[in-house]
Amino acid sequence: MKYKSLMVFLAGFGLWFCPVSAHPDHTVNQKGVVEPVPATRAAPVANRVEIQVVGDQRIITSNGIPDHATGRFPNRSNPNAISEQSYRFTVPVNPQVASRPTPMRRQPFGIALNGVVFDPGTAEAWQNDRRSGWRYEALGGAFSLGLDANHGHVQPTGAYHYHGLPRDLLESLSGGEARMTLMGWAADGFPIYGKWGYADASDPNSGLVALTSSYQLKSGERPTDSGQPGGTYDGVFVEDFEYGDGQGDLDACSGRFGVTPEFPEGTYYYVLTEDFPFVPRFFKGTPDRSFSRGGPPPRRR
Repeated sequence: MKYKSLMVFLAGFGLWFCPVSAHPDHTVNQKGVVEPVPATRAAPVANRVEIQVVGDQRIITSNGIPDHATGRFPNRSNPNAISEQSYRFTVPVNPQVASRPTPMRRQPFGIALNGVVFDPGTAEAWQNDRRSGWRYEALGGAFSLGLDANHGHVQPTGAYHYHGLPRDLLESLSGGEARMTLMGWAADGFPIYGKWGYADASDPNSGLVALTSSYQLKSGERPTDSGQPGGTYDGVFVEDFEYGDGQGDLDACSGRFGVTPEFPEGTYYYVLTEDFPFVPRFFKGTPDRSFSRGGPPPRRR
């Protein structure tokens, strides 16, 4: 499917984004220099995660504590401390592609193999008005949200979560090598890889490449009428990007069909990328209700 811009498809949906309790400047309209918080702190308690297949369901339970070092939390831009969660997610073992992509609504995108959720959105908007149509991108460089070097920070509930590719988790799972690396499961059951894939999606002997998104920055200037932010499209807002079919390796859901080490016969899979959207914002299948705020536990803000 092809969309003129990300927000064309998102418009009209009641989306849920990660709340942040810091107080950034919601009038910033251009990228600045935002340094990540060094990931040098040990997690407050031990990581606990269990992934098991029961019938046609993959059941993931965890305490949400990462198995790698994090930034210091609280910090100047994020006042929340990491605490244990009670996650229990279920996804289908044999997920099916839906008739059309589903945008994230009231759920994180998925969960990493270490039991930490991928939750890319933010609650930050132009002039602090969520109806403005301009949503700040967490990795857009407008201001600091206290993200650490693993692109993670903490919700008011104490839930540590990833807004982008977690460097240390990738290093651990890949053994420090460039290879196709399973990193987790999306809410619809399809696997999540980061960041490499085969040059030819159907040929495991075609060599590895860092896969790229097909979202690109719009050209020119943002509108300034009716209180809109103005300035050059530079990536500080989600709406600065538009999807261009075939501009990169991945589709509008930031995934593709192909073979992987875990699925030698082929599957649809998502990819965590170094470029926008970093973590996918659309589901190729149907997200399980266990990931929804309105669904079964865990209960999350």
